[in-house]
Amino acid sequence: MNKIIFAPLILLLSFLLISPLAAKGQANDSTLVLDKLIQKVLTQNPELQSSFQGWEASKTRISQQEALPDPTLGLNLMNLPVNSFALDQEPMTGKQISLMQPFPFPGKLGLKGDIARSESDITLHQYHELKNQLIKKTKQVYYDLYYIDQALATVGSNQELLREFVKIAETRYGVGKGIQQDVLRAQVALSKMIDRELKLRQQREAMQAQINTLIDQPADASLGRALASEPKPLEYEFELSSLIQQADSTSPMLAAWKTAVKQSGQQVDLAQKDRYPDFAVGLAYTQRNELQNGMAGYDFVSAMFNVKIPLFYNKKQNKKVQENRIRQSSVEYRYRNVANSVEQMLQQSLTNLEKHRRLVDLYKTGIIPQAEESLESSMAGYQNDKVDFLSLLDSEMTLFEFRLDYHRFVADYHKAVAELEALTGTDL
Repeated sequence: MNKIIFAPLILLLSFLLISPLAAKGQANDSTLVLDKLIQKVLTQNPELQSSFQGWEASKTRISQQEALPDPTLGLNLMNLPVNSFALDQEPMTGKQISLMQPFPFPGKLGLKGDIARSESDITLHQYHELKNQLIKKTKQVYYDLYYIDQALATVGSNQELLREFVKIAETRYGVGKGIQQDVLRAQVALSKMIDRELKLRQQREAMQAQINTLIDQPADASLGRALASEPKPLEYEFELSSLIQQADSTSPMLAAWKTAVKQSGQQVDLAQKDRYPDFAVGLAYTQRNELQNGMAGYDFVSAMFNVKIPLFYNKKQNKKVQENRIRQSSVEYRYRNVANSVEQMLQQSLTNLEKHRRLVDLYKTGIIPQAEESLESSMAGYQNDKVDFLSLLDSEMTLFEFRLDYHRFVADYHKAVAELEALTGTDL
């Protein structure tokens, strides 16, 4: 009878050596490549395309702001007598055409163009920041998908293992060496594992829908399996100070705020220019008819020069300067707040990166091998009636959870790298 029980245990021991590689073997059927997925997001994402078009539109505002105001064309009837409305009755009557061109005070148009150029630069930085965020989101969802795929593979392998446990428990019970409660425990554990698989598949569908939304595809479009490399020892350790410097020079979000601070200064300069008067220059040509009394009606030319007087500058222009200075101070404070937030997020992401890297190494080299040895020992003890079935099942489930934790830490490590890359605006 012992040989009947021992044979399935041999199969289980072999399975323990094969199961860590099972997920890799299954991943070759259809693989979702991260780089290709990111490329699809960058070329197909509607939000990113909309942002790009917004930047293209903002560039057209520069020349609009630098152009002179439109001239005014006038067509007038001058001094028409109301008793006859005749054009040849009075010597002052005439038909006039005029052209008036406004001119802002020198320097105003250049400042308006600079403000529009800064606005376009901000829009461009926002476009690049959106690109960074979409890449980060794609990577993080991808690595969540990787975890689910690995979890599904691990759950599937564990179901096979639990089915063998059920057979072993039934065999021992059939020959009088086990109890029915062991059979029931194994069956309950198997049912829980099947339920877990169903929940994981639901989560995968949700992740699949998120990825398909990013690439503008139907939510239920099928996707291959996600893969992730194990964290490798870095050639150098990241330092917070160097990451902060990197973010300060390459982060699109910080660049956008720096440009906003610059733009607020330009708006102050423009408000100061508004203290000075705008003016307009015009020409008019008046045509007169020969009068009824035979007097010749000579045509004449007129020239005009108008100046807008900022008479109420204490209530208007000066207040506008004050308003824009306050806004400039507000933008500077907001920029400092964003920069501080970036530093805090860099610190947190760096801490998470190091934590997950150490956990991956710990689980790979210590915890999982020890759990595998513990399960092998429990199997041997169960064969010799030194370990009960509950302890054997507990060892198996503990190893299962450790393997899931390992894949979660691998995914979290890569997500932390993606977060750092998004904050610094560069590929680390």
